[in-house]
This record gives sequence, C-alpha cells and structure tokens, in this order.
Amino acid sequence: MAPATASVAPPSTSTASSVLLLRRFPSPSLASGRRPGQQPRRARLLLQVALTSEVSSDDVAAEEAAAAPKIGRRVRVTAPLRVHHIVKAPDLDIQGMEGVVKQYVCVWKGKRITANLPFKVEFQIAVEGQSKPVRFFAHLREDEFEFVDEE
Repeated sequence: MAPATASVAPPSTSTASSVLLLRRFPSPSLASGRRPGQQPRRARLLLQVALTSEVSSDDVAAEEAAAAPKIGRRVRVTAPLRVHHIVKAPDLDIQGMEGVVKQYVCVWKGKRITANLPFKVEFQIAVEGQSKPVRFFAHLREDEFEFVDEE
C-alpha cells in the first residue's frame, strides 16, 4: 500500500495565517484489510488560511461610528421570527416585541468580522409563575426591526 501524498499550497500573501489540520481516512476497500482494533492511518496536511481582510482601520472606525447611534435605542421586531433558546418560553415568536439594541457585533477588537446577525437586542417577557420578567437576547439583522420613536 503506497502512502497518499498531498500538495501544499504556497504561502499566502495576507497579513496573518493559521494552521488547519485535515484528516484523511483510507478507502473502504483498504479498511477491510486492517487487523481488528487497528486504527486507520491519518494524514495531516498543513494549510495557511487568511484570518484578516485587507480593510483599513479607517473603514472599521467609520462602520463603528455609523452603528453607534443605533445602540441604546428601542426597536420593534417586524419580521416573523421564532427563538428557541429561552428555557422559560421555548419556541417564542418575537414578531411585534420591543427591545433595546445593546451591541453591534460586526466589529470585534478593532477588526471587522462577518456576523450575519449584527445587532444584539435585549428583550424582556413576563412568564407565568415568575415575579420578575425574563430577560433574553436575540441577534437580528437591520431589516428585521424598526426603531420606535420615543415620545
């Protein structure tokens, strides 16, 4: 049985890299020839993966500045959404509920990340048998809520 070989890509020109381990198992036809209790051979392949994007710090600062006025404002959910992570109220439909935007999560430690639900919103619901309302968070896109004008 000849060992399988793999080619390694040339190093990336990005500013940061990471190591990715890849496991490869033998084909099923070769697996039947193993002795009982013998583990399959595993080949590890090292690849470089870009971790940072080519975005200037000015772009990230502008994105944070654009999101800053939205933090702390009351919002109402306009999209039909169900959340399942609340133990006291499983399978809760939050459409029409009001909450407060607590955080913009697309920028982390001064770097842009690809959060597909960038706004962290805090909600409170009254649950039967509890004296205090239950507080929970949900991550939403900007098109899933509207800002409530405080009068």
